[in-house]
Amino acid sequence: MKDNRILMQYFEWYLKPEDKLWQQVSREAKNLKEIGITDIWLPPAYKGAGGKFDAGYSAYDLYDLGEFNQKGSIETKYGTKEEYLQAIRDLHNNGIKVYADIVLNHKIGADESETVYASEEENQNRNVDTTLPKKIIAWTKYNFTARNNKYSDFKWNYNHFNGTDWDESGRKNAIFRFSGKHWDQNVDQENGNYDYLMGADVDFNNPEVVNELDKWGKWYLDTTEVDAFRLDAVKHIKSGFMADWIKSMKDEKEGLQCVGEYWNRNIDSLKSYIEKTNSTIPLFDVPLHYNLYESSNSSGYYDFARIFENTLVKEMPSQAVTFIDNHDTEPGQALYSWIPDWFKPLAYALILLRKDGLPCIFYGDYYGIPAQNVNPQKNMLENLMKLRKDYAYGEQKDYFDHHDIIAWVRMGDEEHSNSGLVAIMSDGPGGGKMMNVGPKLANSTFYDYTGNVKENIYVDQDGNGIFYCNGGSVSVWVKK
Repeated sequence: MKDNRILMQYFEWYLKPEDKLWQQVSREAKNLKEIGITDIWLPPAYKGAGGKFDAGYSAYDLYDLGEFNQKGSIETKYGTKEEYLQAIRDLHNNGIKVYADIVLNHKIGADESETVYASEEENQNRNVDTTLPKKIIAWTKYNFTARNNKYSDFKWNYNHFNGTDWDESGRKNAIFRFSGKHWDQNVDQENGNYDYLMGADVDFNNPEVVNELDKWGKWYLDTTEVDAFRLDAVKHIKSGFMADWIKSMKDEKEGLQCVGEYWNRNIDSLKSYIEKTNSTIPLFDVPLHYNLYESSNSSGYYDFARIFENTLVKEMPSQAVTFIDNHDTEPGQALYSWIPDWFKPLAYALILLRKDGLPCIFYGDYYGIPAQNVNPQKNMLENLMKLRKDYAYGEQKDYFDHHDIIAWVRMGDEEHSNSGLVAIMSDGPGGGKMMNVGPKLANSTFYDYTGNVKENIYVDQDGNGIFYCNGGSVSVWVKK
């Protein structure tokens, strides 16, 4: 019997070293299994430039998983290497697949600087030089002396990068492209060419770089035994490298899964990248996130029936990982677009109770974000995850025929004896819809699993019944 999958992003930006996330994962593994989590996305496990205070996206040493005294600590923000490996083992013992978050696009926190020639680039159009080539002092040498060549003797220098954002000699922050180098092609075209993001920009045309990252990826899979990769910032990485690298990793580990973060609300950009990478990298459905964000802040003026328009889950459902919020959209972050509490049950129902896409729930919604006074929504999420685990199966029929009230029916299947549900929600005043639940659920009494509507509903022998929801609310009706 094949149950529905649920991915959980198991971290938020404001976690502290004393939270000891890897230990928490081990403690929570059994509970996560029980509430329906099948897959878990863990944050970057290697040493960042900020040592134990670094969330991991300022990638320094990809081989240091909390093993070497670098950047002021042995442990990372989340713990030691052994704690990380133990957390993975505990998740696996509970049947949960593990996604490792990896950052390949850039490196930060170099050990030494070098004098190089570089041109400054126009920020809004990285295809335009604003200066002639000049000498700058760039932080581009990575020696990893504390690791002492363990696992790899590769040393990074300016030849392995296309550019950087800091000239030590002039104490100037700007985008510098190294002379003789060009920004990678087949990246997002925002700002003319969006190869450059931050730090020292990795040159994926350099054969030494390609070889080292291939070696590292295989080492990582062998060392950690993770089941999947979450690939950070893929819009900044040329599609050809990414496709080749993923193929190599899948050749190394049968059944390896991947998902990429391509932060662009334009559906055509996401579809193009998926096609260029031979459909090997499903993407997070960023357009859906923004549809939900706009709807939740529209005071009821958003056409709710169009909530899935121009989204990845609608146009390429097999390539979509759906989500509501994440570490980049939470309060105080650069991509802040936090969906308000009142709308969260509606949003999560839209990704958890439908047939398409792999839904991803956010740690900050489940456990809360104390640093930003965000309260946990454990009960709501556990109810919806229970519904997904036990009831959300079978043919789906949509009733997206009203600008405020939308609904759908899951007619159940034979493998899950009590399966089948009706979900109805409103971002306005609420109301009801006549719907047909199909023969399996006909001639039955239904109750609202969420408890928002107290009265039961009878469905006649033909499968017809009127289902209700309150204003600004979702109700999920299951067979009594």
